Amino acid sequence: MKPPEPPARQRCPWFGIEDPIYATYHDEEWGVPHADDRRLFEKLVLEGFQAGLSWITILKKRDAFRRAFHDFDAARIARFGEKDVARLMADAGIVRNRMKIEATIDNAKAFLKLTKRQSLASFLWQEAGGKPSPVSRAAFRDVPPSTEVSKRLSKALKREGFRFVGPTTVYAFMQSTGMVNDHLTSCPRHAACAKLQRAFVVPTK
Repeated sequence: MKPPEPPARQRCPWFGIEDPIYATYHDEEWGVPHADDRRLFEKLVLEGFQAGLSWITILKKRDAFRRAFHDFDAARIARFGEKDVARLMADAGIVRNRMKIEATIDNAKAFLKLTKRQSLASFLWQEAGGKPSPVSRAAFRDVPPSTEVSKRLSKALKREGFRFVGPTTVYAFMQSTGMVNDHLTSCPRHAACAKLQRAFVVPTK
C-alpha cells in the first residue's frame, strides 16, 4: 500500500495572498537579499508610504509610483519643487499624502549626501549587523513589529536625514529586503530565502 503523500507546504498566510500580484511578490521578491541602491531606496520610500495602509495597496500602485518618481532616481527627485509636489498630489495612481511626498524629496537628498561616502546598501547592511538574520518562526504571532536591530537602523537613518523610517517601518523594510527571513518555516520560501541569505555577500562600500 502506497504511503500517503505529505501535506503540501503552504505560502505564508498573508491576508490577500490569493491576489496574483501579492503571490508573485511573496514568491519572488519578499525576503530576497540584494544590494541594489536604487531598489533599496525605492523600497525604503514605499515602506514609508505604506505606514497606516496595507502593503497590497502600495504594491498595486508600485508601477504608478515608479512613473511618478522617475523610477526612484534620487538625483531627479531631490530637485523636485512645489510644482512637482502639486503634480504628485493630483496623481490618483499613487498615495496622495503631502507629508510623505515631501519626505520622499528629503529622503532623496539624504540618499545623495550619504552615497558621496558609501553606498546605501553598505550603510544599511552594516548598520543591520553586517549579515542577514536567519530566524525561524512557526507562526505570525511570533513575528515582532520591530526589533533592537530595526530600532538601531531607524536611528541611524534619521541621523542621516531620512524621514518616515520608524522602527516598525524599518523592520518591514528589513523583512522585504532579506535582511531577516520572516517567511514562516512552513512556507517553501523560507528554505529558499535562507539559502540566498547564506550565499549573499554584504557590500563593504
